[in-house]
Amino acid sequence: MYEAYFGLRGKPFQLNPDPSFFYGSRGHRRAMAYLEYGLHQNEGFIVITGEIGAGKTLLVRSLLEKLDPRKIVAANLVSTQIDADDILRLVAASFGIPSKHLTKSDLLLAIEAFLVSTTAAGKRALLIVDEAQNLTPKAVEELRMLSNFQLEDHALLQSFLVGQPEFRTIMQSPEMVQLRQRVIASYHLGPLDLQETQAYIEHRLACVGWKGNPSFDPEAMREIFAVSQGIPRRINAVCDRIMLAAFLGEQRRIGVELVNQIVSEMREEQVTPTPISAPESGNLFAGSATPAVTIDLQRLLGDAEAARVLAAAGSAFDMTRFDERLTLLERTLSSTLNALGQLLGAAQAQRDAKQDGGVATK
Repeated sequence: MYEAYFGLRGKPFQLNPDPSFFYGSRGHRRAMAYLEYGLHQNEGFIVITGEIGAGKTLLVRSLLEKLDPRKIVAANLVSTQIDADDILRLVAASFGIPSKHLTKSDLLLAIEAFLVSTTAAGKRALLIVDEAQNLTPKAVEELRMLSNFQLEDHALLQSFLVGQPEFRTIMQSPEMVQLRQRVIASYHLGPLDLQETQAYIEHRLACVGWKGNPSFDPEAMREIFAVSQGIPRRINAVCDRIMLAAFLGEQRRIGVELVNQIVSEMREEQVTPTPISAPESGNLFAGSATPAVTIDLQRLLGDAEAARVLAAAGSAFDMTRFDERLTLLERTLSSTLNALGQLLGAAQAQRDAKQDGGVATK
């Protein structure tokens, strides 16, 4: 939507991993070096871990684009909750090996025959398992067993295991001791620092023809780094919204005020409207007939007048911190609903008294 306004050829901050946008930070270059080292060794396992959104999948796709298909036959397997019974069939399917109706023993023979024929053709087989933290210990053990396939003194399969940090915990379990002995290199991909965050943003913009429009203030860059914590996917999400807001506001400069506005909006969008009912006890008006009321918190917080009234409700109310705002809102609503309950109860009592008085007069 905003690409034409800023003279860009495409969307710079898309969430889908695209190798053409690969940015070689220090961490990403080192992780890539470990993967390339594994290819050179042609044996054992390489393990790469990183937080959600750190760029692991983009790293894998960038590696796959660099591989020479005349020399390496690569299979990229993205795992879900896979157990031992399924992992071998998925490996076979990833390499294009027919496996329907095969028993486990026949399936292993088919995989071994494929690996032998690949090696005989002067090629190497590479298996990349993404989201490896979803594998069960038994599934990991099946992958380790595949590394036993050899032709003379040459390993027939090279494996890369890529996953979230919890996969490192899985590897430290007692049943993973044999796998750990096969790991020739391991690396944890951390977040970008401030300078890398700025360079990352400018790199992605440059990939689509950015010429300085819009410009980013240094304070804006620091705030983007602070809220994203240097995680590339978070940077993309924030920057995409910032670019859209700048376009809608016809702005050519990104300042810290705009960044704070977008961050605040994104935080509020993550709040699920919650039904709030008047407490049944533990208040000054316990026992009054207070009706249950459902409040749309997101809509209420987005209303400027409501926010102003709530801000005046207490000196401790801080509009810049959503958690405190929500806490005070709940207390204010509780007191208001209880007061309304008392008024309704009093009004009902007056009506009942008048009706009783009328009946007595008659």
